[in-house]
Amino acid sequence: MNKTATVRARLEPGLKEKAEEILHRLGLNTTQAITLFYRQIELMEGLPFPLDIPNETTRATFKATDSGEDLIVCEDAEDLFKKLGI
Repeated sequence: MNKTATVRARLEPGLKEKAEEILHRLGLNTTQAITLFYRQIELMEGLPFPLDIPNETTRATFKATDSGEDLIVCEDAEDLFKKLGI
């Protein structure tokens, strides 16, 4: 198939760099990744992953943790399991 369409997008430079590092480890370039993404959209007839709007409880939790509230800090995995009671 002849490839003549162009996709342009503006991204945060750090996001672009990190994503391209991961794609490189997967053996993909940006064009291949975008093509895979578009193919999946076509096959799924929508986004190839769930996309939900957070409910009020989730939004409140995000707000609290972003401001450093309601956090439980664990020293290591053993401390985490102890605090979880497992």
